[in-house]
Amino acid sequence: MTSYTKISWLVSPALLGAALLVSPGAAAAEDLYQNIPRSRETQLAQVSDLRLSAPANGSFQNSDQLGQVTSVSQLTDVDPTHWAFQALRSLVDRYGCIEGYPDRTYRGNRALTRYEFAAGLNACLDRIQELIAAAVADLPSKEDIATIRRLQEEFAAELATLRGRVDALEARTAKLEAQQFSTTTKLTGEAIFALTDSFGEDNDNNTVFQNRVRLNFNTSFSGRDLLRTRLQAGNGNPLDFTSNNNGLEFINTTREGFQAHQVFGNNGNDIVLDTLLYSVPVGRVFTLTLLANRGRFEDFTPTLNPFLEDFDGGSGSISAFAQRNPIYRIGGGQGIGLSFKVARSLEITAGYLAPEGSSPIDGKGLFNGSYAALGQITWTPISRFGIAATYNRAYFGTGEFGFDNGALDGVGNGFTGTSLANLIGTGSPVTSDSIGIQMAARLHRHVQLNAWAGYTNVHLIDDDINGQIWNGAVALAFPDAGKRGNVAALVVGVEPFMTNLDGLNDFFKDDIPFHVEGFYKIQVTNNISITPGVIWLTAPNQDADNDDIIIGTLRTTFRF
Repeated sequence: MTSYTKISWLVSPALLGAALLVSPGAAAAEDLYQNIPRSRETQLAQVSDLRLSAPANGSFQNSDQLGQVTSVSQLTDVDPTHWAFQALRSLVDRYGCIEGYPDRTYRGNRALTRYEFAAGLNACLDRIQELIAAAVADLPSKEDIATIRRLQEEFAAELATLRGRVDALEARTAKLEAQQFSTTTKLTGEAIFALTDSFGEDNDNNTVFQNRVRLNFNTSFSGRDLLRTRLQAGNGNPLDFTSNNNGLEFINTTREGFQAHQVFGNNGNDIVLDTLLYSVPVGRVFTLTLLANRGRFEDFTPTLNPFLEDFDGGSGSISAFAQRNPIYRIGGGQGIGLSFKVARSLEITAGYLAPEGSSPIDGKGLFNGSYAALGQITWTPISRFGIAATYNRAYFGTGEFGFDNGALDGVGNGFTGTSLANLIGTGSPVTSDSIGIQMAARLHRHVQLNAWAGYTNVHLIDDDINGQIWNGAVALAFPDAGKRGNVAALVVGVEPFMTNLDGLNDFFKDDIPFHVEGFYKIQVTNNISITPGVIWLTAPNQDADNDDIIIGTLRTTFRF
């Protein structure tokens, strides 16, 4: 058998294998085209996958890229006693159309990918064309040409199928490249429709139909980093509840019952820049997060509240209070976060945020105005249990303290808690020291237990007065309740309320304001969920003389 005949018989089963390989591959490409991930906010791995599936230069390259070899002896893993050694040597020495890996291995026992087969076949065909064009003496013999023609006839159907599949794949790829937003950026979004109202004897609210839309541009330059740019618009005015405590009308109503979709969600449906951050690993154990706009501590700190925490999105709890321990809402804005993975089960997080960090005005900026600094130790000894201890130290100028993620959107306009807890700094700058304990335990595949407690000591600087703010909650979540993807949950807690204010405690009541919430998220499709929920508030604005408040909400969430 001539050397070229050896080539033909080596290539012929490869052609047959390629025909069989490409057929399901084209179907896979169709599935890829039809099932681009759209259901959740993009994760880093998805951004990385997008970059690999549609490279800017039109080629698919990785660390195993093939490289040309000029002698079979360069292939370190090819044994001269192997049955295919002579055939490989003929392909290399006579035709020079064998490609190895950068580490000078052939890897003859591993499966052949379509890209590797195409590269090798193309190299051989190019080499044959060169030999024919050069009219060298070592041309394929008549027998070799006859063998090639016989193989072409024998595999005509497979070659035609291969050609059709490749053409279809190229068309699909061209369509993907034309329609993709970016090779480094993935667009995800969320739209919330919320029908809500409150009930009670002292109730002046009307039934409202509110919305909030988020568009997230998640960019990764390395596959491990993340640049998140979020645009947001909404009309979610909070419902109007009592401002009364002990017969006194405070300048703002209680912020109890504030709903998650209403967080930064009331801007008259104008499009605004919400979150702007960049997170990048530094070495193997550190992750650095830079927050340029509306940064939140939960952007880089574990809150240990699975199935309820959705970063104020539309797939967690109905209320903002039930999303996480409210001490995470003390502070926000521009700043920095650092996560240190001490061990597999131990993580230390630290961060600094300034709500007016972009303002050069005297008394503002990163270090001369209001700020909050947070540190946390998170211990997860097993995957089903975690506990965290958190400390938050903050300073706020006059009228700027509140559980509002650093929004500074008017005096007392927090996202959770009584009006007294959010109005404490109305007439004086405030320093605060907060301590939180969070716990999450997976009791069963369908039962999740979460709990937290929070304490904040506030000091009114001008008046030299101290006060205490307490909060806490216990939550039970039942994932996959009734259907995969559904979540039922019950939350019983106490929203932040003021007590033990030096010399002034007799002027207001500090009855415990309980918050009871239940919701059932129904996952209609991968992209649509419907969540009915009820919130019951007792002793609203920490005054048991105020009528209880019941809030009903029907929330529909669309995600892509």
